[in-house]
Amino acid sequence: MSVNLTRLVGPERIPEISSPRDTNSPSLSYRDAGVDIDEGDRFVQAIKPLAKTTMRPGVVAGIGGFGGVFDLKQTGYKDPLLVASTDGVGTKLKVAIEAELHGTVGIDLVAMCVNDLIAQGAEPLFFLDYLATAKLAAKPFDDVMKGVAEGCRQAGCVLIGGETAEMPGMYARGDYDMAGFTVGAVERDAVLPRPDINAGDVVLGIASSGVHSNGYSLVRKVVERSGVAYAASAPFDASRKLGEALLAPTKIYVKSCLAAIKVGGVKAFAHITGGGLIENIPRVLPDGIGVALDASKWDIPPVFPWLADIGGIDVHEMARTFNCGIGMVCIVEAAKADAVTAMLRQHGETVSTIGTVTKIAEGAERVAVAGLEAAWARGKKHA
Repeated sequence: MSVNLTRLVGPERIPEISSPRDTNSPSLSYRDAGVDIDEGDRFVQAIKPLAKTTMRPGVVAGIGGFGGVFDLKQTGYKDPLLVASTDGVGTKLKVAIEAELHGTVGIDLVAMCVNDLIAQGAEPLFFLDYLATAKLAAKPFDDVMKGVAEGCRQAGCVLIGGETAEMPGMYARGDYDMAGFTVGAVERDAVLPRPDINAGDVVLGIASSGVHSNGYSLVRKVVERSGVAYAASAPFDASRKLGEALLAPTKIYVKSCLAAIKVGGVKAFAHITGGGLIENIPRVLPDGIGVALDASKWDIPPVFPWLADIGGIDVHEMARTFNCGIGMVCIVEAAKADAVTAMLRQHGETVSTIGTVTKIAEGAERVAVAGLEAAWARGKKHA
């Protein structure tokens, strides 16, 4: 990690070359402009022990160089393809900032990247982060990076490097943004989705941990309308504060899904992010193929009915915006469905058989969800 030496002076402030500096004015430093190199160095030193807890075979160089070095040969792949993914946490960060709870958004950052790799059947190998803020400080950013390291440990990938940019004037004081980048590997003959997805295959739904990291611009609007403070008890979960409940980190499915692949029969994974089930499942389906889902087969977490009720949000709008309780979908051969389900549960996942793969006519809906209204009403009663 290094402090980004960002341009701080606009063209209108550049003095004429012929005009010497007023010798009576004090000399300026980078700190005077709002960038503290010493704090940046301290931050790098604080990250190094966190990065060491994420080490895995293949790492050649640690944090602090101009780039991270990784030896793919050490991972044991025979004919690998590399898969890359990048993502962010979005406006969920505003909830963290306003609730003053920063310990889990780093997990979200890793999750949003590595869960996409799983959709290709790839094992995450290494991860890099980008953190930008107006003013770097131990609090909250040490907590943020602890979350990144925890996410990497959960995913089995190494935190191999990143960038910390202190940019006064670009961000409001107290605000920050993050982006993540990850690279994984998969054997050439094991890339997902498989091309042989066909009618009769089983659709498994793997439960989410909550809202995950999509739709928070709408979430924040609902919270504003509700009048409930982030420090108050969550109306849908009396055991947690609202901020804590909404900041439940995105579930990382890497280890459970890689184990499921080894069972055999897995044809596709779809990471359910923005667009929900309706728009994410078709991304892994061949032409002429759709899925028929039964919403009575899984539980809708109470946070979603609360959002819908307070926001007056239509059920189908909810289904197109949020994961509604399913964070990852697995399409599997019918004969292997029980074995794959058992393996996922062995790794701590809550799994339901939520539908089947079907053939569809041209122009037909790719994802048909039966009983959505009734399931939503049931979830609302439990909220």
